[in-house]
Amino acid sequence: MAIHPIEFRYGTPEMKAVWTEEAKLKKLLMVEAALAKAEAEVGLVSREDASTIAACMDKVKVERVRQIEDEISHDMMAVVLAYAEQCGEAGKWVHYGATSNDILDTGLALQLKDAMEIIDDKLEKLKRALLQKADETKHLVTAGRTHGQLAVPTTYGLRFAIWAVEVARHQERLRQMRPRVAIGQMSGAVGTQAAFGKDGIRIKELTMRELGIPAVTVSSQIIQRDRHAEYMEFLALVASTLDKICLEIRLMQRSEIGELAEGFGKKQVGSSTMPHKRNPINSEQVCGLSRVVRAYVEPALENNALWDERDLTNSSCERVIIPEASILLDHILRKATNVISGLTFYPENIRRNLNVLKGVQMSEAVMIALASRGFGRQKAHEIVRSASMKAFEQNMPFRQALLEDAEISKKLTPAEIDEVTDPENYIGTAVEQVDEVLRKEGYVH
Repeated sequence: MAIHPIEFRYGTPEMKAVWTEEAKLKKLLMVEAALAKAEAEVGLVSREDASTIAACMDKVKVERVRQIEDEISHDMMAVVLAYAEQCGEAGKWVHYGATSNDILDTGLALQLKDAMEIIDDKLEKLKRALLQKADETKHLVTAGRTHGQLAVPTTYGLRFAIWAVEVARHQERLRQMRPRVAIGQMSGAVGTQAAFGKDGIRIKELTMRELGIPAVTVSSQIIQRDRHAEYMEFLALVASTLDKICLEIRLMQRSEIGELAEGFGKKQVGSSTMPHKRNPINSEQVCGLSRVVRAYVEPALENNALWDERDLTNSSCERVIIPEASILLDHILRKATNVISGLTFYPENIRRNLNVLKGVQMSEAVMIALASRGFGRQKAHEIVRSASMKAFEQNMPFRQALLEDAEISKKLTPAEIDEVTDPENYIGTAVEQVDEVLRKEGYVH
């Protein structure tokens, strides 16, 4: 019976496949086979035995490993014994000179490598969706907001472009992080490589070369957990970006704002009791699960502080947090991308919200115009502030308050006031900035 929501509700097939028992076992066997091949290169194991070990990988089954673990209560030794019994005489060389975490940590590195490739692909898809929306809405003027209050106008295109560039930074972080995280060791007990003899460093390098990942320079009996903490912090940082994007979508979908909305299926139900509801449930799911991903950063950081050359407190913790955070982050990446791609915009509501304060949010534009007409910035600020407060207090259009101010009317004609208080005329270089982002990110219409 399914218990965890990941089993039936969350996650993509490709990311879930990385963290199955079968996938983990396959990676462990790959490491053992690569180790045997490396040892054959330096003469510790015969080439024939190494070849036999490699050829027997597919014969080892999860069910047999479980049976042995039930008997001996050691997960890695169960893998070794299950592998060895499939290799005949060559089986005596399986795991020669290694300690458990040489195999476990290096196998985990291979899983993390696969996971990061999937995440990289999802980040690219999200970025492309954001760039497309930035291009489509670069002229769509909307009310900018700070502190939840209307500020000067902006464009939806600029918002999407800002998010796209943030996602691009995550891609850069991932490229930089990958060789630090997907990294293997062959260090032996406590890290001295004593069981490998004089060829320990060479065996480590050859093993990782075979596996296609870098090798640690030094490590204790385990790979140091700052690497895994960095991975978890990266997942949390990406989750925070998705949370931010989907929170803004939820805010803009509020009934009283109504500037955009998630896609809504023809048969989709919004509420069990209120038939009219069209809730932003996908954005809410992204925001909710992002909290779980971020919550796993603390145990990842605590895993870095272990006793002496190692203890086992990180192991049980990592079995939970690394797969779950990877699966959930991948899930909400896909979910957020679908949300972005399926957005509907409501220009009439966008325009309505631009005018909800009757133009008073255009005070900066008026201040700048007056400053250039001889008032200077400080005096212009005070004059416009007074007119703005009058408009607020008397609930009058900002244009009227400006026309009633003798000092302002001396400098700006009614036509000029109309021009300077039109939100469409005060978006600065927003369009040009979007075009620059599209150019730098190689976006093609």
